[in-house]
Amino acid sequence: MSDACLIAEVAVAAPLKKTLSYLVPPELAVAARIGVRLRVPLGRRRAVGFLLELSRGSGEGLKAIAEVLDDEPLFPPALIPLFRRAAGYYLHPLGQVIATALPAGLSGRGSAPPILRETLYAPTEDESEPPGRRQRQILDCIRQAKEVSLTELRSRFDAPHAPLKRLLELGLISARQQERLRDPFLSWPLQPETPPEPAPAQLRVLEQLRPLLEQGGFRSALLHGVTGSGKTEVYLRAIETVLERGRQALVLVPEIALTPQLVGRFRNRFTGRAKISVLHSGLSDGERYDAWRNVARGEADIVIGARSAIFAPMPEPGLIIVDEEHETSYKQSEGFRYNARDLALLRGQQQGVPVLLGSATPALPSYRRALDGEALLLHLPGRAAGQPLPEVELIDMTATPFRTLLSDPLAGALEANLQRGEQSLVLLNRRGFAPYLLCADCGQDFRCPNCEISLTYHRGRLLLRCHYCDYQLPPPESCPRCGGSQLDPEGAGTERLELELKERFPEARLARMDRDTTTARGAHRRFMERMLAGEIDILVGTQMIAKGHDFPGVTLVGVVNADATLNFPDFRAGERTFALLSQVAGRAGRGTLPGRVLIQTYAPEHYALQHAASHDYAGFYRQELALRRELGYPPYGFLANLVLSGNDPQRVERAARELAGRLLPLPPGAELLGPVPCLLAKLRGKARMQILLKAAQRPALRRALDRFEQLSRPVPNGVALAVDVDPVDMF
Repeated sequence: MSDACLIAEVAVAAPLKKTLSYLVPPELAVAARIGVRLRVPLGRRRAVGFLLELSRGSGEGLKAIAEVLDDEPLFPPALIPLFRRAAGYYLHPLGQVIATALPAGLSGRGSAPPILRETLYAPTEDESEPPGRRQRQILDCIRQAKEVSLTELRSRFDAPHAPLKRLLELGLISARQQERLRDPFLSWPLQPETPPEPAPAQLRVLEQLRPLLEQGGFRSALLHGVTGSGKTEVYLRAIETVLERGRQALVLVPEIALTPQLVGRFRNRFTGRAKISVLHSGLSDGERYDAWRNVARGEADIVIGARSAIFAPMPEPGLIIVDEEHETSYKQSEGFRYNARDLALLRGQQQGVPVLLGSATPALPSYRRALDGEALLLHLPGRAAGQPLPEVELIDMTATPFRTLLSDPLAGALEANLQRGEQSLVLLNRRGFAPYLLCADCGQDFRCPNCEISLTYHRGRLLLRCHYCDYQLPPPESCPRCGGSQLDPEGAGTERLELELKERFPEARLARMDRDTTTARGAHRRFMERMLAGEIDILVGTQMIAKGHDFPGVTLVGVVNADATLNFPDFRAGERTFALLSQVAGRAGRGTLPGRVLIQTYAPEHYALQHAASHDYAGFYRQELALRRELGYPPYGFLANLVLSGNDPQRVERAARELAGRLLPLPPGAELLGPVPCLLAKLRGKARMQILLKAAQRPALRRALDRFEQLSRPVPNGVALAVDVDPVDMF
């Protein structure tokens, strides 16, 4: 075969460690471009792959590509090194990494969502008038607007098709076709804003950032600013500098719930000056596909999105911002288990782009990197408008009766706030009515058959539900073990808290914001609008209400059961508790009135709560870091978790022990812990075991993982293996 054959390197969307080479037939040579999807033969079947590189060679023994699935590339060549490095670092097949990065509908065999088009009408130079009244009305509208879409004309006139057809025949208007983007944010009302005068601390931070933004090249910075310090304003002004240089900005947020308010703020600031695209899983397939293509074409100046937006195909990125960088939701928990914050730093290194991390409670590794000089450390020590941080009080609940969720101080503060017409937030970080239903006679509870954990009782929908696999069961009328008729909800979730608040304050306008009340499209935005309009007196919710929201009318924050995250068996429990309490406390007193925070706890002396109450991040950092150093956990250690799962518990346990034995002895500097059952020993019907690899230095951990990679068949048939490098959750 000739050396002039065109050969494609393809990453197949299958669990393959290596890429494959395929022959490009002459009839597909033009269409086969880097970044398109291909249909290729794989064994006895056909699979979807992604074209990564083209070269010339003999092509001897190679199978040919069967089909090119896309008319234009889905990602630019500049993203391929990021895909390769991420696949290597997280030990995940390259084709599946790319499939995860792409919008839904583009990662499999199916065709992409259809491209929508619309007709635009414009006036011609002929200024004569048509005979019909409706024709004149529609023509006047088109002449005034210069160009009008058919969608807009339909909203103004009933059945405009016949008049439009006649106007075209008369030569008074022209028509052209244009692609119509599915953008759910285009219909939002714009309120162009005048940028506020920066506070002195903001000006200092911007001056420190200016060399990074103007000179380009990779450098990371950590913006540590207290809640309400104006980090978003710093982001906006930094992005203005980047746009002036003709480059794009990427802004990552940890939760979809934070997207509406941030998008609104950005659109109001940059209206008429910059185009904004949004990428997150809450969009429809068509909306996300359109946004992705818009970004890939360079038609988006600013991209805002959640975790997966780190792969946005921007041609000329000039700045990457990771807001609330401490949030664990930046870590993917299944499949390709990447951390978007860490990939932001990697992408910045590879593409020569500055990366700005921001948080009121930075993750310990991020803060330590900054103190060690690996990142520029920036401070916003006070609130932007000069308001004081809220006063925080810890309420010892050991003397409070279990029959009530609200202590007297919190109930009294809520009553006083209602009388003054001020808004309150009450946080309980557990959804549902109660975490379990218990028989009063024999103590029987109701457990998920797939996960072997208690089913959460949801009173509003009258069901018992597993929050891991979504198994559901209607509550029985009697105990299936003893026949007892008294089945009591034990513990409390947001539903129960909402009910108690309604009973205590029947005149109050209450709302509950958690995963159960925000499933409908646009639900997050409606909650934001109602709060800002003053239509809610008390907002109850999970951690969803604690992050990033700016509600100037909120002067009181209450926290029920602050110990919930503290008691979780995880070395990060203290850090998570401190961050959650600091973040929710920061929702109070952001307007003209001072704020107050009441935290109910059974452990008021715990250092995480004490430092949160005094807004003392540095004190918490020092104390938590001492514990981490003693135990050898991040940032003084590096971890990788190997999770084995399968239908047969004995086979999974045997496979885990055999794998641990094959890994030993580990290279110097690394140790192996386990195997042991996972905290959730059964999940979605699968028995689970874990092996933890631990090392004081990252190179030692990589050597241990290299040893694992060299194993020919690490687990037998019937057992699945997931590798989680730098795990955030180890349940």
